[in-house]
Amino acid sequence: MTPLVDPETARALADPQQVLVALDFAGVAVFAATGALAAAREKHDLVTFAFFAAITGVGGGTLRDLLIGQPVFWVEDWRYIAVCLLAAVTIWMIGRRDWRFRALLWLDAVGLAAYGVMGAAKAEAVGMAPLICIVMGALTACFGGIVRDLLAGQPSILLRREITVSAALLAATAFVALRLPEMPIWPAAVVAALLGFALRAGALVYGWSLPAFPDRARR
Repeated sequence: MTPLVDPETARALADPQQVLVALDFAGVAVFAATGALAAAREKHDLVTFAFFAAITGVGGGTLRDLLIGQPVFWVEDWRYIAVCLLAAVTIWMIGRRDWRFRALLWLDAVGLAAYGVMGAAKAEAVGMAPLICIVMGALTACFGGIVRDLLAGQPSILLRREITVSAALLAATAFVALRLPEMPIWPAAVVAALLGFALRAGALVYGWSLPAFPDRARR
């Protein structure tokens, strides 16, 4: 019986480094698209589209790499910036569409889940403690979006009660928890990303939010 995947491809898919690269490109592309969509909402020019796409796409990963003492990924590989520019041009060419804002929300949900896992995975790969891996996952997933919202004059995701950062934390925590018993990296990444996405999707569809600090004083 012929295998569905040839042995060489199977070895590549099992290689943690290949997994990290795949997750990194996916996260950059999705977050770059959200940056370009934010620029579209404010009716900026193409140069601003590209800037928003780049700062959103690589912002979180840049902070992660600086904090864990690794070479900044997009400086080492020009393709990441190329992906950001491609996302910007694509959103520009699509033009005005009624579904743009909803697309931004759902792409952001995908990015939070993918980059939450990616940040945790890269920190794990360089030997960071589990808790630090979780923190790196959350920072990687959220920092680019925070910068995007500030540049666009929108309320930061940190100041909203809706579930956003929590989704990234769930994805990162699930990945770290699944990797502790040495689950292979691909299944752990997929399950963790799906959990993070499901939480954010529930917030978008059903309006889930975290409880606010009570305003009544204790007696």
